[in-house]
Amino acid sequence: MNELEASLILRAGADLLNSASADPRSEEGYADVKANIASALESIAEALSNFEAASPQANRSTGWVQDLRRVADDLGEG
Repeated sequence: MNELEASLILRAGADLLNSASADPRSEEGYADVKANIASALESIAEALSNFEAASPQANRSTGWVQDLRRVADDLGEG
């Protein structure tokens, strides 16, 4: 699987999560959902950082990486 294919799966998963959250069944499992999203955001930040390292345009997405990690940390604390 290449990066484009993986990003399409990520996008599809986000769309599914959005659909599911439109009709939440209960608060049960919400802590696990937040933990899973935090983990996913941390992985996305790492992937962006990896792309950044291989890019001829350094610091192109550094702010995004930092923002994603902050959000992941906030979700993990709640």
